[in-house]
Amino acid sequence: MTLAEVLSIIEGKVISSHVDLSREVSMACGADLMSDVLAFTHAGTLLMTGLTNPQVVRTAEMAGIVAIVFVRGKLPPPETIALAEEKDIPLLASKYTMYETCGRLYKAGLPSCGLFKLTTDLWADESSSSG
Repeated sequence: MTLAEVLSIIEGKVISSHVDLSREVSMACGADLMSDVLAFTHAGTLLMTGLTNPQVVRTAEMAGIVAIVFVRGKLPPPETIALAEEKDIPLLASKYTMYETCGRLYKAGLPSCGLFKLTTDLWADESSSSG
């Protein structure tokens, strides 16, 4: 899915000054805990978050995040925008809650980061070792 398609689906807006809307995203994740972003995302992920501080951009860079969508109508401060532009990480915004933003993208066919399988396997391991 391209960033242009993402914007259309979430009825979003572009925050960054220079964004290649043909850039592809292969999966998505919604998180406000940056430790979860580092633990559970993969390169090529679109991140939805309500956090707007520069640490979000630093985490996104380390995790290989393609773009960040700020949910709940939040807009980042100038220092977050400047860092994202320096790191070439597009910033977008959605007026919807994280739940609805993620749901719209999932319904449109953008898969999650595969945490479901990881959790299912972990629960199966715990279940077999507790018996």
